[in-house]
Amino acid sequence: VQLQASGGGLVQAGGSLRLSCAASGRTFNMYQMGWFRQAPGKEREFVAAITRSGGSTYYTDSVKGRFTISRDNAKNTVSLQMNSLKPEDTAVYYCAAKYSPRGPYDNWGRGTLVTVSS
Repeated sequence: VQLQASGGGLVQAGGSLRLSCAASGRTFNMYQMGWFRQAPGKEREFVAAITRSGGSTYYTDSVKGRFTISRDNAKNTVSLQMNSLKPEDTAVYYCAAKYSPRGPYDNWGRGTLVTVSS
C-alpha cells in the first residue's frame, strides 16, 4: 500500500489541524494504520494507531484527549484530528501501515510538517 499524508501547516497554540492520509490499493482495510511524528533533533515517535475495522484506537499519553484518529475504509483514508495544539506538537507527521498487527509498520508515506507557534 502506498501512502500520502497531507494537511500540515502553521497554527497557533490552542488551534486545530486535521491530517489526512490517502492510501492506494484495494486492501486498505487489511492494514492497521498509525501516525508517527519526528520533531527536530528527536527520534520518530508513535502518536496514534487504529485497527483494521476502526474498532480500537491507541494514543501516546501526550496526545490523549486532544488527538483523534479515524479511518474511512470506503475511501481508503485515515485521519488525525489534532485539537488544543501545543508548541511541542511541532514535528513532521507520518502515516504508516502494517499488515500484521503484531509486526512492525512497514509502509510509510512522506511526512507532512506541522508547526505550532506559541
